[in-house]
Amino acid sequence: MKQIPGSTAPSGLQMLQWIVDPIGFMETSAQRYGDIFQTFVGASSQPLIYVSHPEALQQILGNESKKFTLPEKYKGLLSPLVGSSSTFMLYGEFHRRRRKLLMPPFHGEKLRSYAQLICDLTQQVMAQQPVDQVFVARELMQEISLRVILDVVFGLYTGERSQKIAALIRSLLDFFKSPLNNGFLFLPWLQRDLGPLSPWGSFCRLQQQLDQLLYEEIEERRQKDTSERTDILSLLLSVSDEQGATLTNTQLRDELLTLLFAGHETTATAMSWALYWLHYLPEVGTKLRQELASLGSNPEAMAIYRLPYLSALCNETLRIYPVTMMTFMRGVQTPVEVMGYQLTPKMNLMGCIYLTHHREDLYPQPKQFKPERFLERQFSPYEFLPFGGGVRRCLGEALAKLEMRLVLATIMSRYRLELADAKPEFPQRRGITLAPARGVKMRVVERYQQPFETNSQN
Repeated sequence: MKQIPGSTAPSGLQMLQWIVDPIGFMETSAQRYGDIFQTFVGASSQPLIYVSHPEALQQILGNESKKFTLPEKYKGLLSPLVGSSSTFMLYGEFHRRRRKLLMPPFHGEKLRSYAQLICDLTQQVMAQQPVDQVFVARELMQEISLRVILDVVFGLYTGERSQKIAALIRSLLDFFKSPLNNGFLFLPWLQRDLGPLSPWGSFCRLQQQLDQLLYEEIEERRQKDTSERTDILSLLLSVSDEQGATLTNTQLRDELLTLLFAGHETTATAMSWALYWLHYLPEVGTKLRQELASLGSNPEAMAIYRLPYLSALCNETLRIYPVTMMTFMRGVQTPVEVMGYQLTPKMNLMGCIYLTHHREDLYPQPKQFKPERFLERQFSPYEFLPFGGGVRRCLGEALAKLEMRLVLATIMSRYRLELADAKPEFPQRRGITLAPARGVKMRVVERYQQPFETNSQN
């Protein structure tokens, strides 16, 4: 049987490279071994297979229920963050039923009802930012995204509990600010609670405090009439499956954490990258301002959402540095051939989103930021997949797109910003995401008197 190529370096060294320099690790491996290669990046003796060819991704992601499943080792990677009953942890019929329950709040009229709220929250946060004072764009985008999560998902607008939840969320996410702490996700043996002063012990106590607040909110919400509320938590409290079963408190808690970690951190990172490109390449910012100005004053939020260049800008942002570099891991269930290689049960593989997005045959000059490429052609779901693919495609994709476009449009139409650091940004691992290493330092130069006012200085 033909052997899948891959590095023969010690597994510990491969894991260190993957944690510290994921882009270098992936690009070097792809240059040496091609569209499919195996790595040893964990304690398991089984290799992890990376795949980046669109045809192979279609074969894998389109046949999960028949040929592939969610392996146990992947559950161990994510369960410390989102719990064991999250949609992330389910597969097969259980996964299908849970997704069906969760779908309604993220589509149609429910989704459109959040549009103006996103614009208003963005303006509230930006209005507090002083002119000519340096700020870190990623931190500001996290604040906006956190407010969207608290309002849209949790339905917490004000109050002591809302403030406590926000503070705990910030502290939990800051745990992965240090590249060294990323090792706790990939090396389970590090996840040892050695007391409140130990890194993992501190993380566990923060999570326990957050759990208590979430369970209190869930219990209180169950005692109230939520029929008039539009937040996602209230909607989830009212849904039931074909058998009439509703979500338990634990399942609700896990889904809320899933939305938090999958939706807050990732969207904030994507928006900070977009702000960087809009100002690092002034012609990109100029084109967007012109498109926004074409709508006139006070345009309807969904009209902004449908703007073609804004959409292309967001897509290119998600292409060049996809926030999540890999798809969910898949475990081989039955023997299957992929790209001429015979895969056998218990083998694990992942689609490499980053490498697919940097294929020269799909994206000429892939290192260059060019939104126009998304105006010139359509890409298949296996050529452009920033939200993953198949039955595990991100459930909150539509909300993330809405938030990203409306936040950027609100900022660019009301403020003139500039980069405060002449050095180019570069990507760095932050947990399971790929974030700008310095966070994108910026300053507000001017507040426009009227939104969508053009400015020759950009």
